[in-house]
Amino acid sequence: MNYEITGHTRLTGLLGHPVSHSISPMMHNASFQRLGLDYVYLCFDVTEKDLKTAVDGLKLLNVRGFNCTMPDKTKICDLVDKLSPAARMIGAVNTVVNDDDILTGHNTDGIGYMQALAETGFSIAGKTMTLLGAGGAATAVCVQAALDGAASIHLFNRQGRSWNHAKELAERITRETSCHVELFDLADESSLKSSLDVSDLLTNATPIGMSPNETYSPIPSKNFLHESLLVSDIIYNPRETLLMRQAKEQGCRAFNGLYMLLYQGAEAFRIWTDQQMPVDFIKNTYFSK
Repeated sequence: MNYEITGHTRLTGLLGHPVSHSISPMMHNASFQRLGLDYVYLCFDVTEKDLKTAVDGLKLLNVRGFNCTMPDKTKICDLVDKLSPAARMIGAVNTVVNDDDILTGHNTDGIGYMQALAETGFSIAGKTMTLLGAGGAATAVCVQAALDGAASIHLFNRQGRSWNHAKELAERITRETSCHVELFDLADESSLKSSLDVSDLLTNATPIGMSPNETYSPIPSKNFLHESLLVSDIIYNPRETLLMRQAKEQGCRAFNGLYMLLYQGAEAFRIWTDQQMPVDFIKNTYFSK
């Protein structure tokens, strides 16, 4: 199938700094070509101080939509006209759609994680989750888990600058959903062990174990894990973290963050085009190696 930019081609893209390493252009442009859609996806290196100028320009040019990565995810909330319920609760936006000059901000990170989780055959509804971290990705996962029916979430975070954010997040989710979120200090090993003992799912949303620090794990010992616990790590470099190896040694199922990356992009694709990204094709092309 020929793939040509025409006078009708709609523009989508990525704003952030840096962005040259992103796999998103390959994923989206391959999907547009596969489905014969007259769209193109480009990267724009935009710092936080230039974000408003960039958004005003893209709106003037009638782009269909764009993604935001760090450090733009928070500031963009003040530059769109509307926020989705998840984006409002998370306080960050990674996907913007332009409908007749109305910019709506979405956050697809949590949806991407939940879709990756669903691929394992696991449903979060009615379950107990232990979540490590309270950064941007962790916040998105926490909110989406609550919206999707998790019964309770044990949120562990280090005492420090992000502690107040974690406390406010736990209180907000508990107040606005049917999920009860309780905050603990990640350094409290006794509480971590007790939480894992009663949890169905452990999700590491901290950078602990990410390359080049591959010899570290967010848990003190593999003995903190029980066989029926599903273990996930949103890290995808390395493909298998120390936490994942510990989980497998304990007989647990474990998966990494690659498919979260895939499915958060697939949800943005759906928002812009009203069509489903050909995820099997994208998996085989970009995620199989």
